[in-house]
Amino acid sequence: MSYKNILSDINNGITTITINRPKKLNALNKETIEELHKAFEIANKDKACKVIILTGRGDKAFVAGADISEFADFNAKQGSELAKMGQDLLFDFVENLSTPVIAAVNGFALGGGLELAMACHFRIASDNARLGLPEVSLGVIPGYGGTQRLPQLIGKGRAMELIMTAGMIDATQALNYGLVNHVTSQEKLVSFCEDKASKISRNSSVAISAAIKAINANYKDGINGFDEEIKAFGHCFGTADFIEGTTAFLEKRKADFPGE
Repeated sequence: MSYKNILSDINNGITTITINRPKKLNALNKETIEELHKAFEIANKDKACKVIILTGRGDKAFVAGADISEFADFNAKQGSELAKMGQDLLFDFVENLSTPVIAAVNGFALGGGLELAMACHFRIASDNARLGLPEVSLGVIPGYGGTQRLPQLIGKGRAMELIMTAGMIDATQALNYGLVNHVTSQEKLVSFCEDKASKISRNSSVAISAAIKAINANYKDGINGFDEEIKAFGHCFGTADFIEGTTAFLEKRKADFPGE
């Protein structure tokens, strides 16, 4: 499928989705959000795809925010609809995807860009990355899940400070906060992510999908994460991957998971 604002390709079970608006520092507009949704949806349905890597084109930005020109004249109702559409179509969609998603944060990840990175299952940053939620400097708050996911990742106090100051932190501080899992050079960022993706892809995709669902359950209102874990654990016993995994272990060989 061809896209106007993004690139998507698969190699060795890894789908790389690249936001391709370098002249706009890969800012998110409505069309890009819709295209990202479609690309993630296609990759998630592709049995050959085991891991998705999300990154931005160029050496300056992952995503430098939302395209402010699209909503500068919105009223309150339109603003609420914008946030709901974005969360439903992309941010919540990515967080709950059954295929693991790694954000390769190459440069600025600001506003909607950081919110998109936080929706991914984990983040790896280049050493030139700068991360922040500067929305209050525009008279608005993060609307794509930033006020919820940032405290979950770095704690309430640090999230309050980062949001209220509208400031940026560098990759080292993001690593210290637990906002990113690893920091590497920009030149090695993609290969570093591909190495992590390769290690993930050797494991059971069925079990990984169940683990994602169980982990996310802990952050959903009205859902007991422990109960979800018990159900998911039991379900795994009825899968072909469980039979292959346990058989391979007992036979002292590497498992060849069918993904079923």
